[in-house]
Amino acid sequence: MMMASSLVLVPGLMCDAAVWQSQVDALSGRIDVRVVDHGELDSLSGMAQHILDHAPPTFALAGHSMGGRVALEVVRLAPERVSHLALLNSGCHALPEGTAAEKERTLRLGFLNLAKKQGVAAMTRSWVRNMVHPARLQDAALIEGIVSMFARKPVEVYEAQIRALLQRPEAYALLAGIRCPALVLTGQEDVNSPPAVNQEMADAIPGAQLCVLAQCGHMSPLERPEQVNAQLEKWLER
Repeated sequence: MMMASSLVLVPGLMCDAAVWQSQVDALSGRIDVRVVDHGELDSLSGMAQHILDHAPPTFALAGHSMGGRVALEVVRLAPERVSHLALLNSGCHALPEGTAAEKERTLRLGFLNLAKKQGVAAMTRSWVRNMVHPARLQDAALIEGIVSMFARKPVEVYEAQIRALLQRPEAYALLAGIRCPALVLTGQEDVNSPPAVNQEMADAIPGAQLCVLAQCGHMSPLERPEQVNAQLEKWLER
């Protein structure tokens, strides 16, 4: 029997409800499932407050990629309202210092410049090359689905969300205080949120369960929907 009565799903960068469609289909018959839309908000804390303004009094919370970072900001603002926490293909650290920061900033702003010059769809076709398992790059349905999802949002939303990510707060210190059932999940071949990063987060959260999906990149809800669904079901029943 599920302890939570509501589940809030938080999409990542430029994603919408389509990234969670398989999870919505699998879980909505047993629990109230809601998918967040970040609109044009340009800070993770603002996105978190938007969730709290519209969510039930208590709810299970799952975030993918940037959405996981938003979920941690929800925990920072109102930990008592979160009954379960799942972080998928995400992270907890602020922008690093020095050359690592410059590398990330250059990469993100390069994609933004591409989106402004050639359009969001063209940017996504370049971006997605490192975001799914290499074997899935020939999966036209998967790739075109991701491209179409990104292209539904204007470049202004992309710019706002890049700003939010580059200004992300440090959240590692929050992890030790999390007391609800927690799931940390990533793909074995996720170069953006590799297994070691997720191991660090799972080790820091008391009682957290870590799941690393084989033959999976960064887009786990779309790449391995059945396995993600199974993990979420077990997590919600804890």
